[in-house]
Amino acid sequence: MLSREEKIQRMLEAIAADAAYTAKLTGRSRFSTRVMEAMREVPRDAFVPAHLQSQAFENRPLPIGEGQTISQPYIVALMTDLLDPKPHDTMLEVGTGSGYQAAVLAALIKKLYSIEVISGLARQAREILPKIGSDNVEIIVGDGYAGLPEHAPYDGIIVTAAAPDIPENLMAQLKPGGKLVIPVGKPFMSQQLVVVEKDESGRMHTRKILDVAFVPMTSD
Repeated sequence: MLSREEKIQRMLEAIAADAAYTAKLTGRSRFSTRVMEAMREVPRDAFVPAHLQSQAFENRPLPIGEGQTISQPYIVALMTDLLDPKPHDTMLEVGTGSGYQAAVLAALIKKLYSIEVISGLARQAREILPKIGSDNVEIIVGDGYAGLPEHAPYDGIIVTAAAPDIPENLMAQLKPGGKLVIPVGKPFMSQQLVVVEKDESGRMHTRKILDVAFVPMTSD
C-alpha cells in the first residue's frame, strides 16, 4: 500500500504528464514551481468526503455532494497557472465548491474572495480552510454571475463552473492587465476553458485553451 506522501507524489507526476501531453493546446509544457508546490502542500484529502479518502490523490474529479465535484488536480493546477498569480494579488473565485481550488490559489496570493451559491458547501469550506491554514480566503454566499463589485477590481478571476457565456459583470470587475479563467459552454455539451485578458486600455482578448467538462454555473 502506498503511503500518503507516495500518493501525493504520484498525483504531481500525473499533473506533470498531463501538462506535457496538452502543451500544444495550453502553451505550457510545465506549470510554475510555485503552483506545483501549492499542489503538493494543499491537502486534497481534507476536501474529499470520508468514503472517497482512498481516491483523494487520484488525478480525477470526485463528487462532493449537492451535485457538485472537486476538480481534477491537473485542471486545478492548469487554471491556477493560467492566472499567473503573484504574492501581492487580490483575486475572486466564483464557485467555492469544496474549497480545494480556493486553498491552492490562496497559497499563492495575498487575498481571495470566493462566492458560492450553495450555502451548505460554503459552510463546509469555511470550516475546512482555516484548519489547513488558508486564513486569507473570505467566502460569500451569493450569485456568481453578479461577481463581487464591492472589492473590485481584481488582479484575476477564476470560475469553477461552466457558464453559457462570459459574464459581463466579471469582465467589468477585472483590473487592466488582469486575467479571467473560465469554462464556457452548455451543460453536458462541448465546453472550452477560456482565458480573457484585459489590456491596459480596457480591451478584452479571449483565448480558448482546451476542451473541458464542468458542472454548470448556477444563479440564485
